[in-house]
Amino acid sequence: MPALFGEQTLRDGEKEKMMDRNVILKTTSMLLAGVLASGILVLRTGAQSAAPAAKSSVTAASTRYRPDRFAGRAGTYYKLIWGVDSLSVKTAESGEIVRFSYRVLDADKAKGLNDKKFEPSLIDPQAGVKLVVPSLEQVGQLRQSAPPEAGKIYWMAFSNRGRRVKRGDRINVVIGQFHADGLVVE
Repeated sequence: MPALFGEQTLRDGEKEKMMDRNVILKTTSMLLAGVLASGILVLRTGAQSAAPAAKSSVTAASTRYRPDRFAGRAGTYYKLIWGVDSLSVKTAESGEIVRFSYRVLDADKAKGLNDKKFEPSLIDPQAGVKLVVPSLEQVGQLRQSAPPEAGKIYWMAFSNRGRRVKRGDRINVVIGQFHADGLVVE
């Protein structure tokens, strides 16, 4: 019996050694997996925090820049000679219409802009097109032609069939003797 008892003890000792090895292997593999996972997490976190910083500097720079609708002297010219300011050109209706608007400061000087005998046109030299104000049967021309009043904003809509004029283009608006050159389409 002692031999048998001795065999069992060896087996129990071997089992303990095997269990110790397994525990060590499992612990080591768990630690290694934890280190790898934390390394990947740190890399992802670093990559995520670096990307928004780059975007924010680009976004901040692009939002600060707004092109002038016209130079300072041109703005003074439109005020003194034509009695208008706040000239703007915007696309509307998914780009099918380009809307030109202005605010009247001096009604007498701005009469020529609302005069029906002058055919307004919008010229885009980049696209090589000349747009006109469409005339509808029951509505008439898509422009305001009432006598101008100081302080009011007036508009006219140009047909942009084929969407040739796009945002960012520099265009010219011509109404009789009035010329507004280099306006930026918003």
